[in-house]
Amino acid sequence: MPLRRWWERAQSVPGAPHARGLAVSVDEWRQVAQDTAAAGGVLLSLWIAREPGAQAAVYAAYLTDRGVLLAELVLAGAEEATYPGLETIFPAASRLQRAACDLCGVRASDPDQRPWLNHAAPYEFVRVDGEGVHEIAVGPVHAGTIEPGHFRFSVVGEKVLRLEQRFGYAHKGIEQRFTELPILHGHQLATRVSGDSAVAFAWAYCQALEGMSAVAVPPRALWLRAVCLELERLANHLGDLGALGNDAGFAFGLAQFSRLKENLLRAVSGAFGRRYLFDVIVPGGLAVDLALDVAGSLADTVRAVCAETRELRDIYDAHEGVRDRFRGTGRLTAELAARLGVLGLAARASGQAHDLRVDLPCPPYTELSVAPAVQQGGDVAARVAVRFDEVRESGRLLAHLLSALPDGAYAVDMTAPAEAAFGVGLIEGWRGPVFVALQAGPDGSIRRCRLHDPSWQNWPALEYAILDNIVPDFPLINKSFNLAYSGVDL
Repeated sequence: MPLRRWWERAQSVPGAPHARGLAVSVDEWRQVAQDTAAAGGVLLSLWIAREPGAQAAVYAAYLTDRGVLLAELVLAGAEEATYPGLETIFPAASRLQRAACDLCGVRASDPDQRPWLNHAAPYEFVRVDGEGVHEIAVGPVHAGTIEPGHFRFSVVGEKVLRLEQRFGYAHKGIEQRFTELPILHGHQLATRVSGDSAVAFAWAYCQALEGMSAVAVPPRALWLRAVCLELERLANHLGDLGALGNDAGFAFGLAQFSRLKENLLRAVSGAFGRRYLFDVIVPGGLAVDLALDVAGSLADTVRAVCAETRELRDIYDAHEGVRDRFRGTGRLTAELAARLGVLGLAARASGQAHDLRVDLPCPPYTELSVAPAVQQGGDVAARVAVRFDEVRESGRLLAHLLSALPDGAYAVDMTAPAEAAFGVGLIEGWRGPVFVALQAGPDGSIRRCRLHDPSWQNWPALEYAILDNIVPDFPLINKSFNLAYSGVDL
């Protein structure tokens, strides 16, 4: 296969299992992407690094069945440097290229040259003409306590003909902020990139850093990290299952799942000292250990929560009104999910059986035999079913992890890696793959840190899932994906 040729030419990259990187020419840039797509790989992230007085470099990270392949294209030094766009191969590349241009001034050949992060510039939404067509503008300020995002609907009556999104209203400058922090403290910012994925981003950051420093993280710390990751997955699914019931007019579901999530968060707080697991994962291991009696109490709570979730699943499945709202709503076919490069939970609900805990596991998942949750329907019902299945599987994994924690240290000391050292981290968060690319600067600083949330790939899929549905179903469909606003506005 052509992809094998690139893989064999690439050099090993520290951090995530099976990661390799290679420098490519302008002529090779799109060929690598085409060969990756032909082999069933997906675009994981795309970004540009440009320092004052230095040449710009474009990076594309691909997720393949062999591992992460990182391609680097160094551009000519001219101010108006351009590079070949990847949007015709991987549609998700378009927004990434536009955002990179706003940040660095380097354009892709993508014909869509509209700004993405620069909201001071004019922006033309695509208009749909025809008799009876009108537009509904929702956001960027919303009624709830969520971050800003704009949704422009073109409708006839209540039927949606087109949806166009725009984000980037609260750009936080996180990647620039990383360069102002010591590299051994960067995890504190990484864990706050997207609050519902605090564990996944912190682990991915530390995985990259530890790989660069050749640090052997103790087995107990790795098992405890997996405990934290599965607790994060479980808490998010419980919250979503309640919210989805409520969006279907079933307030009982919201009340019950809110109670279960609160029970879980209280147990997490008792075990780790915080309800949401910020600052628990640190370079070299964990900030806190888990006592034997506390582990047993936490396991009891998880067991009880999962048992009640099984009962609630039966209630959801038997409720005629809930079934009517879920089934057939917001369908994303397997073919379209594959074409758009959808990742994580949303992909598995559309028949894409990809889960890093299975496909490219890092310790301790190499020992856990995770059963991926896959559904074929691609609708709200399928995305709900994946959540129920993953609650059950996370409960099983947590029972094993908490009962068989290895003895020994829960952290080791670390020193900063050498200047220019480079590493990547890749963790299967609850929403999908979380990716970090980290480069060390002088004297323990950070030269560059790129973080990527799978919402970049999945937001465009929502534009298709809503088509031919009615406007009142949008909140339900949107919640069934539950994508990050913050994670795509760094």
